[in-house]
Amino acid sequence: MKQLLTLALAVSIGSTTAFAQNPIIKHIFTADPSPIVYKDTLFLYTGHDTASVTAPNYKMPDWHVFSTTDMKNWKDHGALLSPHTFSWATGDAYAAQCIERNGKFYWFVSTFHKKDSVSNGGAAIGVAVSDRPTGPFKDAIGKALIINEMTTDKKHSWDDIDPTVMIDDDGQAYMYWGNLSCRWVKLKSNMIELDGPINYVSIKNFIEGPWVYKRKGWYYLVYAGVGTKAEMIEYCMSTSPTGPWEYKGIIQENVPNSFTTHPGIIDYKGKSYFFYHNGLLPTGSSYRRSVCVDYMYYNEDGTIQKIIQTNEGVQPIK
Repeated sequence: MKQLLTLALAVSIGSTTAFAQNPIIKHIFTADPSPIVYKDTLFLYTGHDTASVTAPNYKMPDWHVFSTTDMKNWKDHGALLSPHTFSWATGDAYAAQCIERNGKFYWFVSTFHKKDSVSNGGAAIGVAVSDRPTGPFKDAIGKALIINEMTTDKKHSWDDIDPTVMIDDDGQAYMYWGNLSCRWVKLKSNMIELDGPINYVSIKNFIEGPWVYKRKGWYYLVYAGVGTKAEMIEYCMSTSPTGPWEYKGIIQENVPNSFTTHPGIIDYKGKSYFFYHNGLLPTGSSYRRSVCVDYMYYNEDGTIQKIIQTNEGVQPIK
């Protein structure tokens, strides 16, 4: 694997713009990338690592949004959401995903729930909403969508994290999430209510960080798996969003200087892109991570080729 090079920032008036070489964002530490495409622009939603160099754990106070139209220049729209947005929430801003439906943007986030009459605490999933991809965002329902008491197959308190949402061609929305247990549930068309029971998926090596999408008739469930020394990205395929899922293997090996990795996958202007994070910025680590992007390629049968991690990243779109 090529070692990533440290590159200078380019600063433009009114916004921060970073060159495309990996890591693509260099002025802050970012993690858990979630891309969407809206009106010819790719928007990238990320977590934000602020732990000290010697910190033994995460410190993630908020979520950021970046955008590009050429895969080279990235505009930082700032910290547009934090756990403080949710009156019921406490703790850090873990992995999240934003998705558009009927002109509104629903940002599904994982954080922790305060101990109160509703919950004894633990990881929870909330939903923020906005009329624009860059906000302002507000709590969509005034309470958590998923709390720890709703899932009991795993007994640890952080099992309800890392939501990913997919809207199928028939309009049915699905949410998948979990740590050490992969769950899914249908969502109502308003995107803020469950539409049925919570279901469980038994898939090989699943740890966390699922990313679910549909492409050319195939459904893909991509996730952070057990790996050798740290997490690696593995995936399954299906002809239905509810499975059964067929395990297909590892597509991304360990990333340097981080024991976690997190997939974010999108097609944009004729190419497929694979977003992830590593710890290769100066003073980076597993708690000071940085988002990267490389090309993603499919075989004729729809299976995914191995991701090649590079320091060059992807080429600018002309």
